[in-house]
Amino acid sequence: MYLNCHTYYSMRFGTFSEIDLLELARQRQISKLALTDINNTSACLNFVRKAQEYGIKPILGIDFRNGIDACFVGIAKNNAGYQELNRFLSSHLQTGTPFSTRAPKFKNTYVIYPFEKVQLHDLKEFNDNEFIGVSIAALRKLPFSSYIKLKDKLVVLQPVTFRNKRDFNAHRLLRAIDNNTLLSKLPKSEQTSANEFMFPLTNLAQAFAEYSFILENTQKLMESCSIDFDFSASRKPQNLQAYTGSKKEDFLLLKKLCHEGLPYRYPEADKAITSRLKKELDLIEKMDFVSYFLINWDIISYARKKGYFYVGRGSGANSIVAYLLRITDVDPVELDLYFERFINLYRSNPPDFDIDFSWKDRQDVTRYIFNRFKNVALLGSYVTFQYRGVVRELGKVFGLPKAEIDSLASGNVSISNLDDVATLVIKYGKLIEGFPNYISIHAGGILITEKPIHYFSATNFPPKGFPTTQFDMIIAEDIGLYKFDILGQRGLAKIKDAMQIIAYNRPDAEVYDIHEIKKFKEDPVINNTIKTAQCMGCFYIESPAMRMLLKKLEVDNYLGLVAASSIIRPGVAKSGMMREYILRHRDRSRIKNAHPAMLEIMPETYGIMVYQEDVIKVAHHFAGLSLGEADVLRRGMSGKFRSRAEFQKVKEKFLVNCSKKGYSEELINAVWHQIASFAGYAFAKGHSASYAVESYQTLFLKTYYPLEYLVAVLNNGGGFYRPEFYIHEAEMLGATIERPCINKSIGANSIKGTAIYLGFAYLKDLEGRVIERILKNRMESGAFKSLDDFLDRIIISAEQISILIRINAFRFTGIGKYELLWQAYSRLAIQNKKQQNYPQLFKAPPRRFKIPKLKVTLLEAAFDEIELLGFPLCSPFELLKEPPRNKTGAKDFDRYLNKYIDIYGYLVTVKHASTHTGKRMHFATLADRYGVVFDTVLFPQIAKKYFFRGRGIYRFYGKVVEEFGFLSIEVSKMRKEAYIQDPRYSDGRMSKMKDVLNSFKQNNNDE
Repeated sequence: MYLNCHTYYSMRFGTFSEIDLLELARQRQISKLALTDINNTSACLNFVRKAQEYGIKPILGIDFRNGIDACFVGIAKNNAGYQELNRFLSSHLQTGTPFSTRAPKFKNTYVIYPFEKVQLHDLKEFNDNEFIGVSIAALRKLPFSSYIKLKDKLVVLQPVTFRNKRDFNAHRLLRAIDNNTLLSKLPKSEQTSANEFMFPLTNLAQAFAEYSFILENTQKLMESCSIDFDFSASRKPQNLQAYTGSKKEDFLLLKKLCHEGLPYRYPEADKAITSRLKKELDLIEKMDFVSYFLINWDIISYARKKGYFYVGRGSGANSIVAYLLRITDVDPVELDLYFERFINLYRSNPPDFDIDFSWKDRQDVTRYIFNRFKNVALLGSYVTFQYRGVVRELGKVFGLPKAEIDSLASGNVSISNLDDVATLVIKYGKLIEGFPNYISIHAGGILITEKPIHYFSATNFPPKGFPTTQFDMIIAEDIGLYKFDILGQRGLAKIKDAMQIIAYNRPDAEVYDIHEIKKFKEDPVINNTIKTAQCMGCFYIESPAMRMLLKKLEVDNYLGLVAASSIIRPGVAKSGMMREYILRHRDRSRIKNAHPAMLEIMPETYGIMVYQEDVIKVAHHFAGLSLGEADVLRRGMSGKFRSRAEFQKVKEKFLVNCSKKGYSEELINAVWHQIASFAGYAFAKGHSASYAVESYQTLFLKTYYPLEYLVAVLNNGGGFYRPEFYIHEAEMLGATIERPCINKSIGANSIKGTAIYLGFAYLKDLEGRVIERILKNRMESGAFKSLDDFLDRIIISAEQISILIRINAFRFTGIGKYELLWQAYSRLAIQNKKQQNYPQLFKAPPRRFKIPKLKVTLLEAAFDEIELLGFPLCSPFELLKEPPRNKTGAKDFDRYLNKYIDIYGYLVTVKHASTHTGKRMHFATLADRYGVVFDTVLFPQIAKKYFFRGRGIYRFYGKVVEEFGFLSIEVSKMRKEAYIQDPRYSDGRMSKMKDVLNSFKQNNNDE
């Protein structure tokens, strides 16, 4: 009898989930129920999936509203009706047009107009599929209305939004958040009625006792509705079924492409390779994944035609078919990649292909996919209310001052010390926390479906301009929709840009194929770069933690880098197995500590789980689970899926099977702890191998073309570190760093020989339009000859020319900054006056004025650079108020091993961490006075006493320690060193500056 039920996917309106709605209906002994969220279908598929478990017949619909103003409710008679509703809603969400009073002519949909709206708009004529919905509140008006005569058109329309008074309060708070207003000022018109409850059926029947025909009409309508989606384990994939239009032709094409790729990948293919290829092709055809592979091939074929760089990764990288199609550059035979992680007869979903493109190319690839295929949408994702955000929003709603809101949001509060209002914020914050706030876009998921997208969901149109589903990845897989992951990253753009920079800066350089990974892997110079961890700027391996791991593992080859790429992931470290892996790697006698069964399963990683497929191996071979169950376990280790009943069943079976095999409880718990700690964070081995391939490409460039590569890094947003440290790295490698120059710089950074010219874009406050004018004019009319020539040719304000002069962009003139500033100000002031009085027919010669001599010091230049660029181009140690009291540096660590050292360091980066007991500690990376990077650690006792206070130079006193050959400092004392006073604002300097300004004003007034 309930045709208008809302969940919290009625964003900032509803107050509970679709599962809570089903549970409520079961408690009320209701057997049929319609879910009709406001302008949203996010919960629909999961509502249908779970309804059977609750013994409820699901009905789907949409509550169409303009804001909170109800227009009509659409109820789908069947799947075609649901598609109609989705198409209609999507059209309105795309255009932003309000809904009209009357619904369109639907073919498979019932339309129910709220009784109040029928009266308000004086609706007279109703189509066969249209009805008037009467709520309990509207019953008292019905006898006095002419609509009582339309007995066949009246149905029950009792909205369900709340379970209790607490839900109603939460609703009011959500409405206040949505309206950005104080709760006390929330208009009644912006909230719904407090009586939108799901009453027991006996109560509902009693309320409508005088109008039994309304109940009968409602029952009849609900009986006629039927919605069906297949969520069974044997469900068919809902992706595009045939790439060519024929499954038979698809398979022939896939075979043909694979055999065409054999000579390129395996010039001397042996029987092992051809046998594996046949096995894969047979399984891919049997599992009905042929079109999935061909679509991925189509996408990368387009990218190759356009010259786009890409990296294929994910579990699909374990596939020789993917390797032959060039979807990936990972050889599964060379790496002995676990076949069952890629595909097995028990899995229903195809392998993962995450295809990374340059951040500059990704949008065009996405556009191509939408143009190439018929039914395409981006995959949705939910942004939920989190603790801090909720507290801040509710703090504003309750009118708390900002300081109190900040304190509550920090989480460091004692409930007993809070006043009533703050207590309410915390209380209702917990209720709203986790609610969906709005629909966003999955990081890279794209759906390409056989049926129209609107068969499954309405679509939003976010800023990217592509339709986006109103459901997420989890429910997509439940229904048989498997995403294509098209992702963007900056590493590939760095590689491509570096090659272009090398071509113009070193035209005589040897021509090479950046995809010739085999040569890079065998290059001892590149492998030594890895071993010494000189990897700043290199993809995925430049962070302090990775640099430390490479040294500890003594990595000097591709396979070692593949392992390191997964070992660095949070899960392996969390399980405590990173340290054990390093110990076993460096001391092979420790391998005997591994359980024989685990060592037999994973000999390559010394009996330690490192890759995602290790979870499958252990679950299958160690615990005796089927491959399908093992994959459920792997998937269940991350996110929302962990709470699923099927995951819990597999977990129980894992534990039971291990006990039956006679393993000790201690061993079972230890193995399960490893799985639970890292499975959701670990990489598939093929995924790690794909990352290692890109790492080798960047290592090659960094090793042989370091300056060109670092320019590309800077032009693509840097990486793990701030730009100043890539500039510093370039200097350490022989570059001369030039400030932006009017005649030689462009918008981005550029290089000429070994001179790197910083781009105009680094000047934080320089306007883009000014940069465009400069570059366009310089291209058309040649280099600027002087400041006057520049001002004659470029329209620019005093503030903008000041930025260019202060950064010394006119240094080619040989004239000091302050004289140039004075000249520029006087020229611009005179020009402005003349423009106000009369137009100039002839160019007047510039007037020369005598000004006080004012030489710019190097320290003043450094502070100008800090203000304009964000960092100085000189050594920051030159800016210290007190010079360093010693000359120690990272070079001295060996002789100070296990002794205390006094050292100064410029802060590069700091990582705040917590011990297993929750105590705070810090890991900091710094550069010494000679430019060499070193690492420090502040354990909890020291971290309590000393704090990092932003950028700058710190003085440390601590013990040099060594772990697996890696040297660092365990800090005992620390303090931040003071910089000198900004010399630009010293008394003497200011008085001289005043002389310049007064002289300028005097001459300007004379004019």
